[in-house]
Amino acid sequence: MSSKRFILNSTRSARQGSLINVGKDSEEYRALTSSMVMCAADMAEVGLVEGQPALIRTAFGESRFICEQGKVPEGMIVVPYGPPTCRLMGGDTDGTGMPTSKGWEVEVIPLEKI
Repeated sequence: MSSKRFILNSTRSARQGSLINVGKDSEEYRALTSSMVMCAADMAEVGLVEGQPALIRTAFGESRFICEQGKVPEGMIVVPYGPPTCRLMGGDTDGTGMPTSKGWEVEVIPLEKI
Protein backbone atom coordinates (compact mmCIF):
# COMPACT_ATOMS: atom_id res chain seq x y z
CA MET A 1 0.00 0.00 0.00
CA SER A 2 1.22 3.49 -0.85
CA SER A 3 1.76 6.19 1.75
CA LYS A 4 0.75 8.87 -0.74
CA ARG A 5 -1.33 11.73 0.68
CA PHE A 6 -4.33 13.13 -1.17
CA ILE A 7 -6.25 16.40 -1.23
CA LEU A 8 -9.89 15.91 -0.31
CA ASN A 9 -12.63 18.25 -1.50
CA SER A 10 -16.23 17.96 -0.37
CA THR A 11 -19.05 19.11 -2.63
CA ARG A 12 -22.82 19.29 -2.82
CA SER A 13 -24.54 17.80 -5.86
CA ALA A 14 -27.96 18.22 -7.44
CA ARG A 15 -28.71 14.57 -6.57
CA GLN A 16 -27.83 15.25 -2.97
CA GLY A 17 -30.16 18.26 -2.97
CA SER A 18 -33.05 16.18 -4.31
CA LEU A 19 -32.44 13.48 -1.72
CA ILE A 20 -32.92 16.02 1.07
CA ASN A 21 -36.63 15.71 0.23
CA VAL A 22 -36.42 11.98 0.93
CA GLY A 23 -34.54 12.68 4.15
CA LYS A 24 -31.01 12.55 5.48
CA ASP A 25 -31.81 9.29 7.25
CA SER A 26 -32.75 7.55 4.00
CA GLU A 27 -30.56 4.73 2.75
CA GLU A 28 -30.05 6.59 -0.56
CA TYR A 29 -28.76 9.73 1.15
CA ARG A 30 -26.45 7.76 3.45
CA ALA A 31 -25.04 5.81 0.49
CA LEU A 32 -24.42 9.01 -1.48
CA THR A 33 -22.68 10.83 1.38
CA SER A 34 -20.58 7.75 2.15
CA SER A 35 -19.05 7.58 -1.33
CA MET A 36 -15.73 8.95 -2.57
CA VAL A 37 -14.47 9.48 -6.09
CA MET A 38 -10.84 8.95 -7.15
CA CYS A 39 -9.11 8.64 -10.51
CA ALA A 40 -8.19 5.14 -11.69
CA ALA A 41 -4.42 5.73 -11.36
CA ASP A 42 -4.71 6.76 -7.70
CA MET A 43 -7.00 3.83 -6.94
CA ALA A 44 -4.47 1.42 -8.43
CA GLU A 45 -1.59 3.06 -6.56
CA VAL A 46 -3.19 2.54 -3.14
CA GLY A 47 -4.73 -0.84 -4.03
CA LEU A 48 -8.42 0.09 -4.25
CA VAL A 49 -11.04 -1.25 -6.64
CA GLU A 50 -14.46 0.17 -7.45
CA GLY A 51 -16.94 -0.54 -4.67
CA GLN A 52 -14.28 -1.24 -2.05
CA PRO A 53 -14.51 0.52 1.32
CA ALA A 54 -11.68 2.76 2.47
CA LEU A 55 -10.92 4.78 5.54
CA ILE A 56 -10.15 8.45 5.01
CA ARG A 57 -8.13 9.95 7.86
CA THR A 58 -7.36 13.60 8.61
CA ALA A 59 -5.60 15.21 11.56
CA PHE A 60 -9.07 15.60 13.14
CA GLY A 61 -10.75 12.23 12.57
CA GLU A 62 -11.59 9.42 10.20
CA SER A 63 -14.57 8.08 8.31
CA ARG A 64 -15.42 5.13 6.05
CA PHE A 65 -16.33 5.65 2.38
CA ILE A 66 -17.03 3.43 -0.64
CA CYS A 67 -14.63 4.10 -3.50
CA GLU A 68 -15.86 4.97 -6.98
CA GLN A 69 -13.73 5.60 -10.03
CA GLY A 70 -14.35 8.97 -11.65
CA LYS A 71 -12.98 11.85 -13.59
CA VAL A 72 -11.04 13.79 -10.97
CA PRO A 73 -7.43 15.02 -11.08
CA GLU A 74 -4.70 12.73 -9.81
CA GLY A 75 -3.99 13.32 -6.15
CA MET A 76 -7.53 14.51 -5.40
CA ILE A 77 -10.51 12.81 -3.78
CA VAL A 78 -14.07 14.17 -4.03
CA VAL A 79 -16.78 13.33 -1.49
CA PRO A 80 -20.33 14.65 -1.08
CA TYR A 81 -20.62 16.85 1.99
CA GLY A 82 -22.49 15.06 4.78
CA PRO A 83 -22.20 13.35 8.17
CA PRO A 84 -19.12 11.24 7.23
CA THR A 85 -17.19 14.32 6.07
CA CYS A 86 -18.12 16.18 9.26
CA ARG A 87 -16.10 13.59 11.20
CA LEU A 88 -13.03 14.71 9.23
CA MET A 89 -13.30 18.42 10.04
CA GLY A 90 -11.68 20.45 12.74
CA GLY A 91 -13.61 23.13 14.60
CA ASP A 92 -11.85 26.18 13.16
CA THR A 93 -14.12 28.28 10.96
CA ASP A 94 -11.78 31.21 10.15
CA GLY A 95 -14.62 33.46 11.30
CA THR A 96 -17.12 32.18 8.71
CA GLY A 97 -19.18 29.96 11.02
CA MET A 98 -18.55 26.92 8.78
CA PRO A 99 -15.50 24.65 9.15
CA THR A 100 -13.18 24.41 6.18
CA SER A 101 -14.52 21.70 3.87
CA LYS A 102 -12.07 21.75 0.97
CA GLY A 103 -8.38 21.18 0.49
CA TRP A 104 -7.74 18.81 3.39
CA GLU A 105 -4.68 16.62 3.24
CA VAL A 106 -5.83 13.06 3.89
CA GLU A 107 -4.60 9.52 4.14
CA VAL A 108 -6.54 6.74 2.35
CA ILE A 109 -6.48 3.26 3.86
CA PRO A 110 -8.11 0.45 1.84
CA LEU A 111 -10.42 -1.80 3.90
CA GLU A 112 -11.56 -5.34 3.21
CA LYS A 113 -14.72 -5.76 1.21
CA ILE A 114 -17.63 -6.93 3.31
